[in-house]
Amino acid sequence: MLRPLAFANAIAVTTAALTVFLWALRFLLPSFFTFFFNAQFFGADVASLLPKDVSPLLMLTEFTALLAGAWGIGFLWASLYNRLIK
Repeated sequence: MLRPLAFANAIAVTTAALTVFLWALRFLLPSFFTFFFNAQFFGADVASLLPKDVSPLLMLTEFTALLAGAWGIGFLWASLYNRLIK
């Protein structure tokens, strides 16, 4: 059995770490960020779709929504898993 709260926390922390890593790459090594980001989509030029200028408030809002969504999905996933294995 999975513990839903622990599973949700683990997914949210992993999501936060990957997001901060990608932000750091984007601002410190833009050309490597483009390569790394596009590699996640099998080489499709997805990085060109990202906005050039980003508002810090918008980034914080999106980060909060991303973490809340990841936590919620992790909690529901673990709860559903526990229900289905019975």
